[in-house]
This record gives sequence, C-alpha cells and structure tokens, in this order.
Amino acid sequence: MRTIVLIVIVVLAAVFAVLNRHALMFGHTLNLGFVTYRGVPLGLILLLFGLFLALLFFLWANVERLRGQADSARLLRDMEALRTNLDAQEGSRFAQLQAYIDERFETLGQSVSRPALPSSDLAETNARLDALQRDLNLQLAQMDDYLKRRLQ
Repeated sequence: MRTIVLIVIVVLAAVFAVLNRHALMFGHTLNLGFVTYRGVPLGLILLLFGLFLALLFFLWANVERLRGQADSARLLRDMEALRTNLDAQEGSRFAQLQAYIDERFETLGQSVSRPALPSSDLAETNARLDALQRDLNLQLAQMDDYLKRRLQ
C-alpha cells in the first residue's frame, strides 16, 4: 500500500512539474544568510526536496516493518524452543509416573501372590484394585488426549 501511495505522489509531482516547468525553472534570488545566489530555480529545488522527503519516509516505514517482522520471527523461534522444552519435560514426567505405577503394581502383585488375607477379603481387594486400575487408565487416557489437543 505504501508503495502505491509513493508511486502516486511521484507521478502527481512529475505531472505538476511538466505542467509548470516554466514557473519551476524561473530564477529567484536565494539568500542562505552567509551567501546569496541569483538565478536559482527555487520551485524545482522545493519539488525535489519534497520528493526526497517522501522517499525517506517510505524507506523509514519499510525499515520499521522489517524490524517488526524480525521481532515476530524471533518470538516464534523462542516459543517453538519453549514448546519443545516443555514437551521433553512432560515426557520425562510421564516416564516417572509410569515407572512409579509399574513399581506399585509390582508391589501389589507380589502381595496378592502371597495372600495374607482370607479369600473374601482377597476378592474384595482384587475388585478394588481392578477399579483403581480402570480409574487410573481413564485418567491417563484423558491426560494423553488433553496433551494431544494442546500440542496440535
């Protein structure tokens, strides 16, 4: 959009200069304070100065846009690195949880293999263990679904 505006300004200035070339080239006396010039085309100088300012503004705006894009790219790289780091940490936490659960099931399996309880208590304990295992599996499946949704 800025390029189109700059092109329109340059074209309008060129049309203005062509239509008013005699007035733009008319000689004037230019006093700079310490030196005086006679026969200087002041209109042409002012027109060229205006075009220079428009070009300078255009370049400044493009540099600012490029800086913004570079900042966005840097932030995206930082976010990707953070996401990777968090994924690795979450994976290690799941591995620790799985090791703990395996250890607990192993301990429970050993205690079930040598029953110290009467058979009715053993059946009740086994039913409770099965219910706890189903609940744990359900919770792990929910956590897995949640993480898959968050990471996509």
